Order: sequence, then structure tokens, then C-alpha cells
Amino acid sequence: MFTFTVTEVRAVIARGRIDAAANGGFRNPYYGLRPGEGEKPGLWLVGDEGVYLLSNGRLTEGQRPLVVYAGECDPKTNPDCWHCKRRHFGADDGIEFLDATALDRLMAASLDATHLRIVMDDTALSLTLIRR
Repeated sequence: MFTFTVTEVRAVIARGRIDAAANGGFRNPYYGLRPGEGEKPGLWLVGDEGVYLLSNGRLTEGQRPLVVYAGECDPKTNPDCWHCKRRHFGADDGIEFLDATALDRLMAASLDATHLRIVMDDTALSLTLIRR
């Protein structure tokens, strides 16, 4: 399970849109292997050294995307983050695309929510808004 504040989720989506407007669109999460897939507003849930959300707007040379770590899986704050990532995301590195339009609708339907909870298993990924 991974948790992000709704404020962080909105910031990552906004940053992706800003970068896309300035730099000609959205990045392809499949390194060009599947052109046209994933080249839309959204964000990526990334599991490698920790688990984090990553903005997906195109970037200029040397520009860095906005990255926000899950509260449970931030290598700067959790010495067991490697174990957390491995248990909840899997042993391999990976990227899951999350559509901005769907996230915007989900957040608009639950205005009192403070956090987005993401749960993964072998076959599914579920998103739930919660209030803490």
C-alpha cells in the first residue's frame, strides 16, 4: 500500500501539464516502443529505489520532473523502504500510468479526502481516496 497526499497528486498532475504545454506534449512511458500509448495527461507510479509519483510532461534537456515519494516508501525517511517496495510493488522496477482525467474525477467526487491510497497485487491496482 502506498499513500500520497491529494495536494501532492494534484501538484504532480499540474506540473506534467505545465511541462507538456511548454515542451510539446507528454512523454511516452514505454520508451517509444508503443507510440501513442500513455502520451496523455497523467502521472506515473514508479517503483525502483522507493515508490513515487512522477510527472509525465515532456522536458527540456537537463530539466527534471516533479517526483513525490509515497509516505511509506521514501528512501530518505524509511530505512526499510526497499523491503516495502519489494513487498507491495514487486521485486522488479516498474512503471504504472495513471490517467489524469480519471484522477481528477475521483478527487472531485471526494472533496474531503486528504490522501490517495494505492494498493497493488499480482493482477490489479486499486485507487482509494481517504481522509486522515
